[in-house]
Amino acid sequence: MQIRSLLVLGLLAWSCAGLAQSYPTRPLTIVVPGPPGGATDTLARALAEDMGKRLGQPIVVDNKPGGGGVIAVQAITRGPQNGYTLLLTHSAPLINTPHLYPSVPYDVRRDLAFVTEVAVGKVVLAVRRDVPAANVQEFLAWAAKNKGKVSFGSYGVGSFPHLVGAHLNTTRGLDMTHIAYKGEAPMAQDLLAGNIAWAIGSVTTLGPHIKSGRLRALAVMGNKRIKEMPEVATIAESGFADQELRAPAWLGLLARSGTPADILARLETEARASVQSPAMQARLEALALEPVGNSPAEFRQEFEATEPAMARLIKASGAKAE
Repeated sequence: MQIRSLLVLGLLAWSCAGLAQSYPTRPLTIVVPGPPGGATDTLARALAEDMGKRLGQPIVVDNKPGGGGVIAVQAITRGPQNGYTLLLTHSAPLINTPHLYPSVPYDVRRDLAFVTEVAVGKVVLAVRRDVPAANVQEFLAWAAKNKGKVSFGSYGVGSFPHLVGAHLNTTRGLDMTHIAYKGEAPMAQDLLAGNIAWAIGSVTTLGPHIKSGRLRALAVMGNKRIKEMPEVATIAESGFADQELRAPAWLGLLARSGTPADILARLETEARASVQSPAMQARLEALALEPVGNSPAEFRQEFEATEPAMARLIKASGAKAE
């Protein structure tokens, strides 16, 4: 009986190794937690085109918006462990959603395998041009003098801009009013119209208006300055060490946990080669995204560094999924 068990295990191992060596033999799918046309969707399609050539199989993008990203993540965690269905997502479904909803049907650490962090979004804090502040310190001093009169926008309850505003209210004793919009574009339009005083948004959306002088950038919500606005200080350079004020703006590629190691290694190799190629880097730069292409361990480390800070923000804000 023992010899038979060993033979069965050996055959299974040989079979899995054979499958990994021949992978992929059919088209792949990248699931995106958003509608067509958004930044994550655009990135996914660019990556699918390039990675598909490297893998020798086409990659189809499957948009699954809704539910705070739960629908898209479930498509991976409830699917087969074979590397044919992948997830390209921003951080919110993996970090914010599990803390905003009473329960979610997945555990990121248990159910997902990190492949690579594809890119990092460039995020800035901007004010309308009539706000008398040239930096964050001056802005907060102005907000303190105008308690109850300052409003700020976000692209949804529990989004990073909302949580930053709530954090500043709590830690700096401010009384700013939060206004949630259905997306970044309407938030930017109300900021330009003067209906809110400040907002946090992507360089893609706010950058042109900052360049034209209609908005003023006070800080980059990341760890380093960005080439589009080299004169704008980071939030840390502005005197704020709070990890909670550094945007978790990464976009990453993941697979289902339990996928054979050889297949995950192949996906990592091709995804990183794609991200680091000159053509893909040019496409990412055009989207105002910073190319990364790191290892699974480095990507997971970024997740582990970001998740606790966002959990604290969400708990302190009292935000719940609508």
